[in-house]
Amino acid sequence: MTPPAAFPALAVSGVRRAYSGVPALGPIDLTVDAGERVAIVGHNGSGKSTLLRIVSGLLEADEGEVEIAGWEAGSVPARATTSYLPDDPVLYDDLSVVEHVEYVSRLFGGDGFDDYAEGVAERLGLGDRLDDLPSRFSRGLRQKASLLLGLARPFSLLLVDEPFVGLDAPGRSALLDLLDEVHGDGAATVVATHDPEYVSRVDRCIALRDGEVVFEGEATPDDVLRLVGA
Repeated sequence: MTPPAAFPALAVSGVRRAYSGVPALGPIDLTVDAGERVAIVGHNGSGKSTLLRIVSGLLEADEGEVEIAGWEAGSVPARATTSYLPDDPVLYDDLSVVEHVEYVSRLFGGDGFDDYAEGVAERLGLGDRLDDLPSRFSRGLRQKASLLLGLARPFSLLLVDEPFVGLDAPGRSALLDLLDEVHGDGAATVVATHDPEYVSRVDRCIALRDGEVVFEGEATPDDVLRLVGA
């Protein structure tokens, strides 16, 4: 499904969220243009995962609005154009890696396990594990399987929560290149990460602290250390 060109890839307006009456996020205002790369940094509990879950449609905001290419977050068209990879991979116990890709890709109108998916699997080091059950994988391999699922389906907005955690050096290098290619293909990306190399590649860095934006702009690795450590 092709998103309307007149709208930004993501528009967040006045979003707030609390847990048991304790403020966790907001107010947040954020716009991400088509093809833009945005990194979100912040210490644990700063609101990064809450924001991504709200944008993905898996969590409702207490206040405010979120639109994906003009569609309300959580709506069928918004879900069809958004690929969300949480920090804790969600995998089925009885499906192999190939079966996972086939299911998720076709669910969102993709071609199943095609040449692109096979190439991504090889680059992530999963080429010889495609028939295995990812539910039995190590943390790092589960992360790679989750990345494969998220990248192999159609999307114009990619949301990723801490994708570099648990990856080995070859997997990290492959993911950096894959994210560059996603950008090159015109998709917008919003990635919650503290990885300094990735942050140095993005168009804009947003730092959250106690659920509020405390920095927005270009950032160096030293900036990330300062913002996260503050």
